[in-house]
Amino acid sequence: MGTPDFAVPSLRALAKADCDVSLVVTQPDRPRGRGRKPAPPPVKVAAEELGYDLIQPDTVRTDAFIDTIRERRPDLLVVVAFGRILPKAVLEIPAYGAVNVHASLLPKYRGPAPIQWAVINGETVTGATTMLMDKGLDTGEILMQSKLEILPSDTAGDLHDRLAVAGGVLLAQTIYGFRNNTIRPVPQNHADATYAPMLTKADGHIDWTRSTQAIESFVRGMTPWPGAFTFLDQTRLIIFKTAPRPGDPDAVPGTVLPGFSNELRIATGDGALAILEIQEASGKRMPIDIYLKGKSVPTGAVLR
Repeated sequence: MGTPDFAVPSLRALAKADCDVSLVVTQPDRPRGRGRKPAPPPVKVAAEELGYDLIQPDTVRTDAFIDTIRERRPDLLVVVAFGRILPKAVLEIPAYGAVNVHASLLPKYRGPAPIQWAVINGETVTGATTMLMDKGLDTGEILMQSKLEILPSDTAGDLHDRLAVAGGVLLAQTIYGFRNNTIRPVPQNHADATYAPMLTKADGHIDWTRSTQAIESFVRGMTPWPGAFTFLDQTRLIIFKTAPRPGDPDAVPGTVLPGFSNELRIATGDGALAILEIQEASGKRMPIDIYLKGKSVPTGAVLR
């Protein structure tokens, strides 16, 4: 059971591990792009390529859906970024339980946005966890974990791609452990739990009063989605890449500081950041030197 790009490496890992994938469950096709034409989720595309049976239920809470799963008599359910909360009646069907691949080192960063929040919060290490699902949100017993370094240049998108692969590898190892009876589930220490809440587009608004390092991490954690942004007058600017620079301690945060002609240097709460890649709401993403050839951003202007 999975839907987005993150779940595809796990599905392919099951295929390489010679598992009998009797059914793939993913969400329905959704309108995408400017034309709003229905497009299949990435897991559907991969499942069809691999030749697996596939269903796309609108809900997982009907008797018909539950009966469909029960008829397959699965040993395991594997759930990776499915996007639906499974009812108890479904979780109780498989002989060995439901295994979830989660993109953090649980119990840290439970919830729907563990990758973004790990980058936003300046973490240097994260990882993937396989766990047995229960009625809670990412609260089940831990099966296996693997650690992954967060590089200083990593965006949430970069980390997403590496964790998706790491999650697939860990899933294959977990399945091997079930086959060889070496898996020993370990309860989570709930006292150490942290939560990674869902992000919206509004959450990407940059607060220039924060420290240089905090804003730089924020921009990386919001890239590519939901996107870090600021305003110059009424113009919404999406910021993709920044770098620390010396600043004026007396400047109001958000103020455009003097710099090189091909540089946009902004005062922060404790220094300055140079904006390296930028996009206007209706424009294209571009390096800052190209952007400044067509746009004038005067020293002393204030981003908000």
